[in-house]
Amino acid sequence: QTAQTHLEAWLSLALFCVFLFQSEYHYEYTACDSLGSRWRVAVPHTPGLCTGLPDPIKGTECSFSCKAGEFLDMKDQSCKSCAEGRYSLGTGVRFDEWDELPHGFANVATTLEVDDSFSESAENCTTSTWVPLGDYIASNTDECTATLMYAVNLKQSGMVSFEYIYPDSSIVFEFFVQNDQCQPTVEESRWMKTTEKGWEFHSVELSHGNNVLYWRTTAFSVWSKTPKPVLVRNIGITGVAYTSECFPCKPGTYASKPGSTFCKLCPPNSYSGKGATSCQQCESNTYSEQGSGTCKPRPPCTDKDYFYTHTACDTNGETQLMFKWAEPKICSEDLPDAVNLPPSGVKTKCPPCNPGFFKTNSSTCEPCPYGAYSNGSGCISCPAGTEPALGLEYKWWNTLPANMETTVLSGINFEYKGMAGWEVASDYIYTAAGASDNDFMILTLIIPGFSPPQSVMEDAENKEVARITFVFETVCTVSCELYFMVGVNSKTNTPVETWTGSKGKQSYTYIVEKNATMSFTWAFQRTPYHEAGRKYTNDIAKLYSINVTNVMDGVASYCRRCALESSGSSCTSCPPGNYIDRTSGACHPCAPNTYLKAHQPYGHQACIPCGPGTVSNKIHSLCYNDCHFLLAKDGRTLEYDFSTLANSTSFTSGPSFTTKGLKYFHHFNISLCGNHGRKMASCTDNVTDIRVPDGEVEFSKSVTSYACQSIVVPSDVMGYKTVVSSQPVSLADRFVGVTTETTLDHITSPPDYFPTENVGVPEVIFFYRSNDVTQSCNSGRATAIRMRCNPLKTGSGTLSMPRKCPDGTCDGCTFHFLWETAEACPLCSAYDYRAIVSACVGGIQRTTYVWREPKLCTGGSLLPEQTVSICKTMDFWLKVGISAGTCAAVLLTVMTCYFWKKNQKALLHKCCCCFL
Repeated sequence: QTAQTHLEAWLSLALFCVFLFQSEYHYEYTACDSLGSRWRVAVPHTPGLCTGLPDPIKGTECSFSCKAGEFLDMKDQSCKSCAEGRYSLGTGVRFDEWDELPHGFANVATTLEVDDSFSESAENCTTSTWVPLGDYIASNTDECTATLMYAVNLKQSGMVSFEYIYPDSSIVFEFFVQNDQCQPTVEESRWMKTTEKGWEFHSVELSHGNNVLYWRTTAFSVWSKTPKPVLVRNIGITGVAYTSECFPCKPGTYASKPGSTFCKLCPPNSYSGKGATSCQQCESNTYSEQGSGTCKPRPPCTDKDYFYTHTACDTNGETQLMFKWAEPKICSEDLPDAVNLPPSGVKTKCPPCNPGFFKTNSSTCEPCPYGAYSNGSGCISCPAGTEPALGLEYKWWNTLPANMETTVLSGINFEYKGMAGWEVASDYIYTAAGASDNDFMILTLIIPGFSPPQSVMEDAENKEVARITFVFETVCTVSCELYFMVGVNSKTNTPVETWTGSKGKQSYTYIVEKNATMSFTWAFQRTPYHEAGRKYTNDIAKLYSINVTNVMDGVASYCRRCALESSGSSCTSCPPGNYIDRTSGACHPCAPNTYLKAHQPYGHQACIPCGPGTVSNKIHSLCYNDCHFLLAKDGRTLEYDFSTLANSTSFTSGPSFTTKGLKYFHHFNISLCGNHGRKMASCTDNVTDIRVPDGEVEFSKSVTSYACQSIVVPSDVMGYKTVVSSQPVSLADRFVGVTTETTLDHITSPPDYFPTENVGVPEVIFFYRSNDVTQSCNSGRATAIRMRCNPLKTGSGTLSMPRKCPDGTCDGCTFHFLWETAEACPLCSAYDYRAIVSACVGGIQRTTYVWREPKLCTGGSLLPEQTVSICKTMDFWLKVGISAGTCAAVLLTVMTCYFWKKNQKALLHKCCCCFL
């Protein structure tokens, strides 16, 4: 027994020595040779240790790999299953823990080249990198370029995959792979698509050899709030030659079976540590969320942990008020100072049905058939000569309408939860309590399409297909936010408007400009910051009513007069530009130079006079200026012709800079006049467009109007192949008028914005308004373009903005532009030139016409040709005068002599008589 004991001790010591010696080295493969072979060698942990190591032996083929859930045991070069609590991808690796940047990743922030004229105090981009945040890594949100890189050498073709959230198109997000020659592999797929519902999966095939993976982001949110970052998680790469070990499950996950390819999340109210084979239940006084590594103490229940709702109407037409704990319930009712759930079951009379619906015998609400309307009670057939005004109006909230849905998006891991984010409350619908105060409470309304009046469908320039108007209110103690978003044909929701903090009861209207399936989404977030428990449940958003017009297959709350066929029995459509007589139902054409309110074409008052200097188009759908303008001044008529300026003209403001030194410009496009009222100015968002497939360009974000603005970043600044244009905004959707007055329809163009020394020619001002209504511009944006005659600036001339408002606007709502060009001068007329008559030379006299100086006209009348007339010179008249004078002198002398002689004879005769 003693010998046996010594033998066992010796064996244990030997095994310990072997283990100790083996721990001083590990196995690796040499590089593959040209035949695809390699050797397994032992590599010491201590440099310089070269004795006692195992001899190299021939290794597995370079293309050899283990299956997912297995690893390569380098000792005997065979594949073995992963143990419980561990996993592997076989030929790949996965990065799902982001407490810090994993080994092998590089995080680079690009500092922009700041213009020499820009202040040296601009912040640099050193800290604008991707940030690890536990389960995922988040991008930067400024205008710097942040790049996350990972280099990998593949022994065989493989794949890279990851999940991402990309909610804000103000950020450019690209993922691409470069090969050995630093050339991108697939150029077309590098631009990532924005996400709408949580995490999206993306994968790209990788080729054999070296691959460098790039995740790159740059924000272009120049004048809006900080965009939401891009999030990336669960990066997996396959195609590496082998994995020599399995990875332990991270805390909050587990693998209960050998050979696992991934780890499962622990369910709520359970937890696990690293490498767990199962999850442990939390104690009754603690709780945890799904995928948690620890449990947290339950707080005492408060009035912020429950909410109220109403049951559906019963057969007696009554509803019950119900109180429910907010899910998941994390509070405890057994702790001191905890509140209990209020009693439920109080019955009240059901609210009426919504307009266009009627109440059935079972107290449910059903839509009225086509041709009938209701105020929420019974259906009434439309009278003869009328038709139902189809739409949807929700103002009573007993149950959630069938075309609406609600959910909650976690503000922590951005996963959608199977719970309601909004609850009905009779005369309004409000936000319920989420699992966390930073959750997004989401409500979505789906409209399958629209059926606008025929006159609207025939008008290519009328953007309004329908409109949605809702009345809302927010009650907040912190900086809550209510988002209103619009989606087209199931495409990504685009934020339209955001309200921050408490807002009193008010209405908002959005104009629908595309006849397509539309989704309207309201998202409410109490706070962007995550804290344990619920503190701001009483911060809520309320929707009192939602009204959508011209809804396809909608219902009617009233009937409107319609045009009657010649038989007088059924409704028809009036020809374009005709209004409907409310009494007879007859169609009458609008008067000249008026436009018709297409959505309310009743009575002659529906034809609205055009503004000064404008005319209506053929179908009376809009007013426009035909590029001509007449002005009576000082007894003459000035005629202007702006036809050469009719095409779209663009110009760019001076450079501006963000705090990080990003140089950008305000780019404007202007379609001044003509084109029969068609809007020719277009601004696009190619930050979005560059990711839109060719067949879906019509759904990209672009603006077409008389004047629009976008933010432009030069291509040389960011290193892209093209100029980056973003955030297009319409500044002019309809003509207000053309005049020389400085104010029109409450739009003022102050003369001191553009001082001038030339007062000889009146300046013509074009006034426009846009349809975009914002919180700061409740009447929409307006534009005033002042046309200044400058003969020295030929062609299209130059456009400029006020010096005191370098961005074109001083209040953010009214934009001012000065257009200096010779084309802004009135047409030349006889008043603008004068005649110069020459001296008579050789019996010829010439009359020459010259322009008055300074010449302040263009085109129009030409200078008359020089005229020539016959005249008598001065020498001729001098000779005539001398001859006449000489003749008169001779005649006078002769007569003098004659009368002298005659007097002499008479005197002599008298003397003789006296003598006799």
